[in-house]
Amino acid sequence: MSTGSRCSLGLLLLICVGAAATRPAPDESLAAANGTCVSRVEPFGYTCEEHTVTTKDGYILSLQRIPSGSAGASAASGGGKVPVLLQHGLMMDGLTWLMNSPNESLGFILADNGYDVWIGNTRGTVYSLGHTSLSSSDPAYWDWSWDELASNDLSAMLQYVYDQSNQQKVHYVGHSLGTLIALAALSDQQEHIGMMRSAGLLSPIAFLNKVSSPLALGAADVFLAEALYWLGLDEFDPTGTAVHNLLTGICKLPGVDCYDLLNGFTGDNCCLDSSSVQTFLAHEPQASSTKNMVHLAQMIRRGIIAKYDYGDASDNIKYYGQATPPVYNVSAIPDDFPLFLSSGGRDSLSDVRDVQRLEQALHSHDSDKLTVQYLADYAHADFVLAGNAKERVYQALMAFFRLQEK
Repeated sequence: MSTGSRCSLGLLLLICVGAAATRPAPDESLAAANGTCVSRVEPFGYTCEEHTVTTKDGYILSLQRIPSGSAGASAASGGGKVPVLLQHGLMMDGLTWLMNSPNESLGFILADNGYDVWIGNTRGTVYSLGHTSLSSSDPAYWDWSWDELASNDLSAMLQYVYDQSNQQKVHYVGHSLGTLIALAALSDQQEHIGMMRSAGLLSPIAFLNKVSSPLALGAADVFLAEALYWLGLDEFDPTGTAVHNLLTGICKLPGVDCYDLLNGFTGDNCCLDSSSVQTFLAHEPQASSTKNMVHLAQMIRRGIIAKYDYGDASDNIKYYGQATPPVYNVSAIPDDFPLFLSSGGRDSLSDVRDVQRLEQALHSHDSDKLTVQYLADYAHADFVLAGNAKERVYQALMAFFRLQEK
């Protein structure tokens, strides 16, 4: 199969949970009433606050705040603690950081180690379906790609956390797509630098033309994202009939084994347990926009990080003032901005070769401001679901944070 025939990383965690595609979509009013704080944080004895922030294009996003550890008292302002913003990946939501027990989940671990923890939920996820003028049933609601997640969602959440924390600089942690939007924002919008202490990038996604997942490549043959887009389906709903039917067809393709979907799509994860996977299946996958899927497919085919290509020079000129989409220049990230990159040798989505290319793009970075961690036995889901991620990843991440706080 040629690189040009590969379709969308937009199936990122969708096919991993394809077997759960028939799970009913969550009731929006019920989800709003029983949000992340009530369902996943407070039962473990932690104080939790629900917040919302509105983006400049009208999307109303939810954030959860864990201001103190399980044994600490609630602090309305975070008590002067250093804030950390956690950002999930594609087809996920903020529960990414709370899937395991408190001593294994990064959201709880950071709170217990004295951080003011903020958990973001991007547009289109069940807790961030609001908009000032649009309904999520309107096609216009889904007219966005990860460009807008970087320029609008991340900007709004980061500014809100910065302001709520009395303008303390914020540590950022992203997983998968959450790393891509950070890299794009840092390279394209330098104002973010003034609000951020550092960025921790777990399973970093930047260059995507070496994606090796056999299930992703099987899906590529049917051009899933483009097919849905051409059919006029603006919302990429993994629980919907259209996507489910296409996935069923993909699983029948020669060489595609949909029995072990999680490892088959993300790589051979070393360290997951059944309880975390069941929690994962109970809450995910989340919806995204079909346009976002197409944008990721463009990246895979072209091997560059660029803004969404409208497919016509005149349309690109209309939006960008030039015939081709602008390229995000990762090397434009200031050399003294602290970055922590953690990748896995078995990751078939954040492929070793793609991560190496990202590291090469950062070759001029100050050596004391760039920490690179490589775990040979880790795959994509291990970074947020592995039972031993605290010892393998999170302790090193927090040590990196402490260095930036001196």
